[in-house]
Amino acid sequence: MWRGPSLCCLLAVAHLYFLVLVPSQETDSLNEPQNVTFITHDLQNVICSWTPRRLGLSYRFCYYDRQTSSTKCVPTQENSAQMPLYSFGSTSVELKTFDSSVKLISEKTFRIHDKDIPYVPFTPHINTLTANNLTHTLNLEWDDGGSAVPIDVDVTWEIQVLRKDPMEIVAQELYNSKLIGKHTTILHWSWTSDIPLGCTTHYVQIRCFHHLGEYPGPKSWSEWSLLANSPGQDTGFNYRIFTMTEVAQVGSNLTFCCVLKTGQELVNIEYDSYPVPQPRIRLSNYSVMIQAPNVHKSIVAGDNAWCQTKSYDIVGVTVFVGYPPDVPQDLTCEISDFNQITCEWKGGRSTNLYGPLRRTNYTLFESTSGESVTYQYAGYQNVEHYRCNFPVRDGQRKYHFTLRGINPLGQSEATFSIDINYRVHLQAPTALTVTNDTSTHVTLSWHLSGNLEPIMLQCQIRINSSGTTGDLRNVQLNGTKDLGYSVSVDKLHPYTMYIFQVRCAAAEPFFWKWSKWNESENHTTLEAPPARGPDVWRDRSPDGETVNIFWKPLPISETNGLIRNYEVHWSEPEKGAVTEKVPAHRNGTTIDLGGNDYVFYVVAENNAGSSPPSLIKSAELPIDSPTTEEGFATGDGISIAWHPDSEVTCGYTVRWCIAPGPGPCVVDWETFPSNVTQAVIKSDVFQPGMRYNFSIFGCKDNGYQLIKYVNGYTKELSPRISPKVVVERTTSDSILITWDILPVSESCGFIKGYLLQFAKGEEGKIMPKGFETGHPELFNITEPKQTKLKISNLQDKTSYHLNLSAYTAGGIGPGRNLYVVTKENSVGLIIAIIIPVAIVVVLALVTSLLCYQKREWIKETFYPTIPNPVNCKALEFQKGPCEGKTNPKTLEMNPCTPNNIEVIETQYPCLKIEDTAITSPMADDLPEDGFDSETESHIVVSYCPPIIEEEISNPPGEETMGSSQVIYIDIQSGYPPQVKLKEEPEADYVAAAGYKPQMQLPVNNLLKMEEPSSVDEDVDKAAGYRPQVNPSAWNTACPDSPTSIESNNENASFGSPCSINSRQFLIPSKEDEDSQNVVTNTGWSFANFFHNKPND
Repeated sequence: MWRGPSLCCLLAVAHLYFLVLVPSQETDSLNEPQNVTFITHDLQNVICSWTPRRLGLSYRFCYYDRQTSSTKCVPTQENSAQMPLYSFGSTSVELKTFDSSVKLISEKTFRIHDKDIPYVPFTPHINTLTANNLTHTLNLEWDDGGSAVPIDVDVTWEIQVLRKDPMEIVAQELYNSKLIGKHTTILHWSWTSDIPLGCTTHYVQIRCFHHLGEYPGPKSWSEWSLLANSPGQDTGFNYRIFTMTEVAQVGSNLTFCCVLKTGQELVNIEYDSYPVPQPRIRLSNYSVMIQAPNVHKSIVAGDNAWCQTKSYDIVGVTVFVGYPPDVPQDLTCEISDFNQITCEWKGGRSTNLYGPLRRTNYTLFESTSGESVTYQYAGYQNVEHYRCNFPVRDGQRKYHFTLRGINPLGQSEATFSIDINYRVHLQAPTALTVTNDTSTHVTLSWHLSGNLEPIMLQCQIRINSSGTTGDLRNVQLNGTKDLGYSVSVDKLHPYTMYIFQVRCAAAEPFFWKWSKWNESENHTTLEAPPARGPDVWRDRSPDGETVNIFWKPLPISETNGLIRNYEVHWSEPEKGAVTEKVPAHRNGTTIDLGGNDYVFYVVAENNAGSSPPSLIKSAELPIDSPTTEEGFATGDGISIAWHPDSEVTCGYTVRWCIAPGPGPCVVDWETFPSNVTQAVIKSDVFQPGMRYNFSIFGCKDNGYQLIKYVNGYTKELSPRISPKVVVERTTSDSILITWDILPVSESCGFIKGYLLQFAKGEEGKIMPKGFETGHPELFNITEPKQTKLKISNLQDKTSYHLNLSAYTAGGIGPGRNLYVVTKENSVGLIIAIIIPVAIVVVLALVTSLLCYQKREWIKETFYPTIPNPVNCKALEFQKGPCEGKTNPKTLEMNPCTPNNIEVIETQYPCLKIEDTAITSPMADDLPEDGFDSETESHIVVSYCPPIIEEEISNPPGEETMGSSQVIYIDIQSGYPPQVKLKEEPEADYVAAAGYKPQMQLPVNNLLKMEEPSSVDEDVDKAAGYRPQVNPSAWNTACPDSPTSIESNNENASFGSPCSINSRQFLIPSKEDEDSQNVVTNTGWSFANFFHNKPND
């Protein structure tokens, strides 16, 4: 079992299942015990339990006893066995199973370790559970079971409170205790219910957990104890309403429950402060509850809650809702005349509870004397400030007061202990006067009333001056009876106005409280010489002949009076000591050096004397090339640093110049000791965004030497203006821009670089599209001195918007917008011209080659063989187009030759040629029904288009004949009848004018058609439109020819070889072109070649 002083092997409880490590004999695995577990409750014994496979089995539990070094066996009929708990090692356990005939049916061997054995405490037991219905508190009592545990253990108890039917957990708390080994301790726990205990029965159960920190095995909670209960009033014999209290605190949750008798039925349960009924909660068969959360202040008379049954039985209660008394605020007691102690306090927050039974009552109790004083209310209402007097008892200096405030919701108290000698509160001093002694000393006098001889006084003098905080000085004085007091005050500043005030109290060790301050007294001290010399600097002229000496006016605190003038002293070899007086309103002077260097002394003078001299050297040591650096902006100043110089013996000077306006700048400077190498220069005139130039000088034994220049800003801002940008050159793919560096006055900071944004855009737009979308091309130029940039890889003939802005550490300045168009790419243009031309040339060559190879096909396709005129037909109309016929028929041509023409000299809008007999030699041979009955061999030809008239004079020998009018008719592009006319050789022919039929025939005398053929030649020469071939060259043997007698075609060609439906002219044969001289047809076009088609 567990031994030893230390608990090195204790941990939480858990059920553990072990693997069989050494199976020795296994006669029947089906009979092996299941769920073998090992557990300990008392750290002394281990309980082994298992689940049998069937009933009627017996077991033998064997283990190795390490103390006796032997194996012990325990026979058992139960499903468990016990063995001692060993530490720091493992133990072999053997479990054998026997049947009813004591036959071994299974055997199992285990090797267990102490770290595998869980620890579970014994189940706790509740002794008593009692209820206090007035306070609604449950009191629980139980013992910790320490007698079963051999060691001291820290124990955590978990306590649960349950109620309702079915039960619900309403509270769960943890309770910690210390278990003393082998000793039982009675424990107590209280719980206040949130509902009245009489509403229903409450139950309590507990369990525990032992904190065995060094136990090697697992640890767990114990089992829950049996339930203990506190019965309620819901037994069916009572009809009542319960509430937690009749005086409730604002913000609390009120609970009301109605307990009914058997047979009663609840109709309503309400609370005045909640006009909307609250949901009901059934606690049991006879108990119903409502909750009013976060209640508000009640009215003065209180709020009501009631229950009503179906039979109108009503029970109720009145509830007052307010606050408990606040802790008395600012309780203080003091004594003024040693007769009464006066105590004052504030009541704090109002309780909202009124009347003698509910308001707060205060009692001031003094414990030494045992006496008390009760505060007496002047009226019914509460008050905020309270004051109570307690009499001083003879011979008693110490008093211990307790102030208590009590009302039904609770109480509060404050304590206070005093020694009356420590609580003396004097009145404020009066009649204060101030008298000058010197420029730094004055005498104060005042008066205090009362007999203060028994105590020492401590007085405090408050001294205020303009521009400084108050200075408090303490003095101690002997108390007197109705006499004055005087005090000398020193360490004042000359020529300064002060405000004096005095207050007094009892001196230590009796100090408690100061009196009030007296009325203030103003006084100005006497003048004294200035405290120090002015701060001096000098600037040499560039030629070194003169020097400007500057000094800063002394602050008022150091002038010690009114400055009348300044004096500058130096010594010249010829003149000796030289003095120059400068008026007080000036802060510098110019002195001629005459090629020499001097040491100057400057002093300030007032009515009381002169200040100590300030020294400045005019000599300036040379330096090769001082550097210029940038200072660091701190927001309210400029940080400047320099390297230390061992030769600098009298400090460093940082000099700058400020130009407040158009006039000359104002020189300012600041000096630093020789061991300082860094400083932050501040000035009230420094402005953000303004550059200041600083010069750093080192003071050496023989003069000043410039160390370096520093430029800086107190705070850098973004540039005020945009750079001036110029487009210097543009190409087809690039733009070269230049810009000017911003002036220092406009940069507002150190230029860190430039931002160039560019994007495509149209002219006239303020912001390009690329800028609006937030994705323009961007160049960040980080070289501040760069003034030129080439933008490459652009498109030719493209518009670009450029925006260039400078930036500093303070931000990006405004941008300058430019609109630029790149040039056209000449190479691309040439290529764009050459490539199409080359393509055209190549295509032309290829086409020519193909045409040459296909020339025969082209000739057949575009120049077909002219069809045989024998197959041509002319159009034929039933009536003339101008005779009103809506559907004229095709003009039918008779294969005949006209033999006479009747000439009509009258011209009509629509010319008609009537009674013109056009006969053909074949007319007699035609069948009787070969033509329309209306046409027969005598037809009437009408023609509407413009008419061309020609006057043909009579030929010689026919003077008797008058001039005739010949009318040429075009019938659907047909031709005049092809006849062999014999004209007079002397006949005159008319000139061609306008549109002509394909052949003109002189119709002077139709009877002379038998004249020689020379007339035909003259006819061929007539101007105007001509037939495509000479009629005389027609082949008379051609079928359907006008002169072919053998032709039987009803629609013989009338005039020339052509298709019946075509109005285009056919190309004459090559032989005809060569043999005839034909007048050119001006209306012919090349398109006619492609419109002629042979007509079979």
